[in-house]
Order: sequence, then C-alpha cells, then structure tokens
Amino acid sequence: MEIKTFGPVDERSRKQLETCMRAGDADFGVLCADHHPGYSQPIGGAIAYEGYISPSGVGFDIGCGNKAVRTDMKRADLGAVAPVMGEIARRISFGMGVPAREAVDHPVLDEIEQAAFEPQCKLAGLARKQLGTVGSGNHYVNLFADEEDTVWVGVHFGSRGFGHKTASGFLAMAQGLPFDDAERKRLGLKVREGGMDSPPVLFEVDSEVGQDYIEAMQLAGRYAYAGRDAVVDKVLEILGAGAVHEVHNHHNFGWREEHAGRSYWVVRKGCTPAEPGQEGFVGATMGDDSVILEGVESRPAEQALRSTVHGAGRVMSRSKAAGRIKRRKGGKATVVRKGVVDWPAVQERLRGQGIVVVGGGADEAPEVYKNLNDVLAAHEGTIRVKHTLTPLGVAMAGADVFDPYKD
Repeated sequence: MEIKTFGPVDERSRKQLETCMRAGDADFGVLCADHHPGYSQPIGGAIAYEGYISPSGVGFDIGCGNKAVRTDMKRADLGAVAPVMGEIARRISFGMGVPAREAVDHPVLDEIEQAAFEPQCKLAGLARKQLGTVGSGNHYVNLFADEEDTVWVGVHFGSRGFGHKTASGFLAMAQGLPFDDAERKRLGLKVREGGMDSPPVLFEVDSEVGQDYIEAMQLAGRYAYAGRDAVVDKVLEILGAGAVHEVHNHHNFGWREEHAGRSYWVVRKGCTPAEPGQEGFVGATMGDDSVILEGVESRPAEQALRSTVHGAGRVMSRSKAAGRIKRRKGGKATVVRKGVVDWPAVQERLRGQGIVVVGGGADEAPEVYKNLNDVLAAHEGTIRVKHTLTPLGVAMAGADVFDPYKD
C-alpha cells in the first residue's frame, strides 16, 4: 500500500484514505495538498483499485468539475461588472433543487431517457428540468481577467439532482434496497447512513451492479459536462463575447487508467487528472486568484497517479464559519451558535478589492480556505501554471440555501 502526499497532512484524511485502500486491497493512494476529510474517502484523495469501483468514493455529485473559457473580450470592453453579474444571477438558477429559468436542450437528455441502466430513465424529467442550473455551496459562475486583461468565464458544479439520485440509488442497492427512492418510501425502507469515517462502499468491477454503476456514473458525467457547457454558453451570450479557448476537467469520478504497467480504476474525489500537457482550471476563493495549469511529466507526478488539486481546500467547517441556525415551521429562524466569520465585513473587503459578489455566505468566505499559492507550491514538479485569473465577479447561491452535500 503506497501513499503519496502533498503539503501538510491531515491525519483524519490519511486514516480515511487508508481505510478505503485496505477495504479494496488498493495498491496506490494520493492526498493532494487541498485535501480534507470527506464522506468515507477524503476530498482531495485518489485511490487506484484493481478490481473495484466505489460509489462512496466518487460521491454524490458525480462528475463535478470546472470549466473555464478565454473570451475574445478585453476587460476595458466589459464595462461595469455589477450589471453583468446581476444578469447572470437573473438568468441562471442557483441553489438546491431549483429548475432552470431558461430551458436547455441537449442530446444527453435523450441518452438519459434511453439509459442502459433502466432505473435512470425515471430521472429524465428531473435531469431535463435542472440542466443548465448551478448548485449551492462552493459552486459558482465567475468572471476573471488574466495577465493580459482578457476576460475569462469560469464555472464549478456537477450533475445536480440527477447525479445525486444516481449515487443515492446505488448506495441503497449496496444495502439490498431498491434504487428508486419513491419505491423505498412506498415500502417504508430507509438507507442506513454511516458516519464520515465509514468504510467505503465497493462494487466488484466484474459484477452486474459494478457494471451498472460504471455505466450510470459515466452518463451522469456526460450530463455534468452538458450542464457546464450550457451555463458557459449562456454567460457568453450575456457578455456578447465569443470563446477563444476552453479548459474543461472534472473530479468526483472513476477512470480506467494504466499505472506502473497495470490497469486500475482510479477513483478521485475532489481531485483532478493531470496528464502531461493536460490543462485544468483550478478555482481559488472568491477573493483570490485562480489558475489555469497543466500536468508535467515527472516521478512525483507518476506517484500521484497523475492527479492534482481541484481547488484551494477547506480549513474551516461550514458550521464553524457561518454558525448554526435552527429553522422552525413558518420560516422563523433562531441562531443556535454564531459563526466566527463576519460576512458583512468580508463583503466590504471584497468590494474594496473591486470584486462584485452576488450570493455567497460566511461558509464560502476566503478565510475558510487554504491559500491556493501554497497548495500549488506543494505540487511543484507535477504541474505548471499557464495563466493567473484575477476575480472580477462571483455568482453563487445565497447563504440561506441548505444543501447537505455541498462539497
């Protein structure tokens, strides 16, 4: 069992990784520098299984990823940022379970209606309703300017309710329960949810359920890509700009790959493939520079299963940052515990930096994350930064949106 780590190591995350590796007799594991504890498998972690695929390792937001597009527009041509961000927030839906304000059509919807794993077909209506929407938590639509003052569009989100229900269905099947949640409710059956440090859910790759999961995961991944494409296209329409170059990559997925002369299923949670020359968009915080990077060939890169970070990585829990609010029937809310982040002060600071923020909250403030430059420095020799992107505008779901699976 060989583990490659980058940066300071969080021991709880390491133990989660070791538990997952032992359960699946995995040869290789990775903790990227943005790692922190996740559900079963740590976020920022990668595991190479020879005979297993892990729905708990991939997680609930299957195919979550980042897309960035360099436009043909200069910062000077953009004009005032606030009206643009307001139009983005008006035309694109943010939050948990929300439908698209403007319907989007895409061939992937026909794929879902005829899905090889038949139970996914029942999710076609939900998939159609939410295509082109953005989730909550750390999911966003941003505008940036690079070192040449060229405007970029960047987004981060995944497969929405379609991916979540796909993941939930397979986690239920692992307990011998029906995939369909309506059927489970009709029968009075509930999925037993383990704690954060639970052992992984593993399917043998050659089993029927393993093959069904792989097929369903890949379809959810295609849906996530279609959603990001749709949102970026809408932002370009709002800007009146064209796309010159795009970078599109994802995490929360399982890939069939060759490493050390053998074939593995590499499960990456909050962790991005970085083959030599492969570009990636890595977002920082709403107040810090993001980057476009690419993988490079090196021994440390091989040990990392040619993986890199997907963001800066949290250092503070959402409840510690924002506090806890108890909501009662009728909408009345009581503050149970005050958070440590002064969100109005953060908003004022960001305004002083010239950054327009629509939505967001204390749990996504810059201080709840690691410094991206430190994180990237820990991966020196495995990646190369190609562009630095300075934030101009940030659009996210508001702080009042509840989502138990924000990461």
